Amino acid sequence: MAGTERKDGDAFGLHRVLDAKRCLPQASDKLDNRLPIYSNEILLNVEVLNIDAASFMQMEEETGKNASAIGDIVMENTKTRGKQQNRVTGSGGMLVGSVAQIGSDYCGPLKCKVGDRVASLVSLTLTPLHLASIRNVRLANHQIEVQGHAVLFETSIAAKIPTNFEETVAMAIFDVAGAPKTTYDLSKPKQRLVVIGGGGKAGILSCVAARKKMGRGGKIIAIEPFAAAAKDLAALGVCDEILALDATDPIAVRQGIEKATKGKMADLVVNVASVPNTENSALLSVAPRGKILFFSMATSFSKVTLGAEGIALQAQLLLGNGYAPNHAKFAIELVRTNPKLYELFRRRYGAEKP
Repeated sequence: MAGTERKDGDAFGLHRVLDAKRCLPQASDKLDNRLPIYSNEILLNVEVLNIDAASFMQMEEETGKNASAIGDIVMENTKTRGKQQNRVTGSGGMLVGSVAQIGSDYCGPLKCKVGDRVASLVSLTLTPLHLASIRNVRLANHQIEVQGHAVLFETSIAAKIPTNFEETVAMAIFDVAGAPKTTYDLSKPKQRLVVIGGGGKAGILSCVAARKKMGRGGKIIAIEPFAAAAKDLAALGVCDEILALDATDPIAVRQGIEKATKGKMADLVVNVASVPNTENSALLSVAPRGKILFFSMATSFSKVTLGAEGIALQAQLLLGNGYAPNHAKFAIELVRTNPKLYELFRRRYGAEKP
């Protein structure tokens, strides 16, 4: 079908929505993932899906960490919905593939040519996706090797895979690139920062980004209950304290942060935990006039707002949306210029172990 086109495609992808009620692709129950593409779209041959942590962990729990069963869920999602969207968490992830066709009327943000390898920077929950097969499910890094195709809309953001950079590592970085860039933008010298979920990929990058902005001033406190992840984070030398606390226990977290800050609490809290029920821990960690950035698909808006109301919290509540200006370039450079950080990501998320 490459080379043929359909006309009159909407820039936001409304023409791909198959729901009876008009809505945006992300909110839709089903997308049209068929070919040919519209003249304002880009067609990708998809090779790898990077499933977001909240979604992958939910599927692991549902299947008992059965790789084949996880692959079956993803395949069924694309068959019934035309996209990959977890029905429990509502989240998706991103993908990597090669450019197969560029619509004749395409004038979107991605500057590319046929054959370029690119990573999508928009969620799989709004990306038309057809899978012919699942080749391999990598439990260790939440990535799935596939054969299929996907469609990028005129407003979809994507990035070329950087040269001389292991592709699966780049995928892991791109998947959470909004978190470190937003954390960097919000951070200030001499402030007290708490990162909940500090040992995950988003948490590690956020801690490194904050230290880059703050210099050696201020104090960065990470909450990470898993010893191996905490050890990896400690080796980077960017945190002042790493607390082995269960982020779903808000009282314990409150007590830990109170002790670490001598009762002053955090000026900025960044919550990137990939498990539910960590909202109150963030609310109880912040100073009265501080800020909380919720940057996890496991976050419940109702728990945040009702929890804040219940304790008469005056702090500013912020929701990260996965995008910030130049976030992909920023995150890649953050890793590229830090050899210890690159080796950590290569060890965790590389296709082959170093």
